[in-house]
Amino acid sequence: MADNHDPRCRQCRREGMKLFLKGDKCYTKCTLDRSKDQKTKWRDKPPGWGSGAGQQNPLFQKKMTEYGHQLREKQKLRRIYRVLEKQFRNYLDLALRQPGVTGENLMRLLELRLDNVIFRLGYASSRAQARQMVTHRHFTVNNQRVNIPSYIVKKDDRIGVYETMSQSGVIKEARERIHKRSIPVWLQMNTQTLEGVVVEVPTREMIDTNVREQLIIEFYSR
Repeated sequence: MADNHDPRCRQCRREGMKLFLKGDKCYTKCTLDRSKDQKTKWRDKPPGWGSGAGQQNPLFQKKMTEYGHQLREKQKLRRIYRVLEKQFRNYLDLALRQPGVTGENLMRLLELRLDNVIFRLGYASSRAQARQMVTHRHFTVNNQRVNIPSYIVKKDDRIGVYETMSQSGVIKEARERIHKRSIPVWLQMNTQTLEGVVVEVPTREMIDTNVREQLIIEFYSR
């Protein structure tokens, strides 16, 4: 299974913001938060700055071009949803063929991935953990076991825990997490049965991912 194995804190530093790739640890042990310390203030700079002469390198002092901004938005979105370039391009091609605004279609497709829905419902602390739980066949969609993280859920789909997995350690942790996690308005969760429902297909206003998707469309339109 293809995945991005670059150090996750390094990916956040590259984008200059928290991508929440490590789940709960991003709230308590974030590299960007530690950058406030004078001894480690270089941590909030992109990889390659270092703490010495590298800061004087003129390459780091160049003003970012329009292409650079577009590239960074594209990379940011890919890293948030943990999608590699080929698969990301396939999502874009599908978004282009759908009616409506292409950028919103792209965001909707990524948000409706099964691993992302598992994360949004609170079963997992991060999308990486959600991806692993799906591949290990922890969940069902409409009572059918699914082990494909990129599976696209639809309106009224019901996501549940497979009966033999209900007593596993990660599901027991999820029971405690679900009560604390805020769930998007387009999803519903029954905390007693641990069953989630896709109430409606999300609009862009319902998706809190902080990216400028129009720059991504412009990047691929060059």
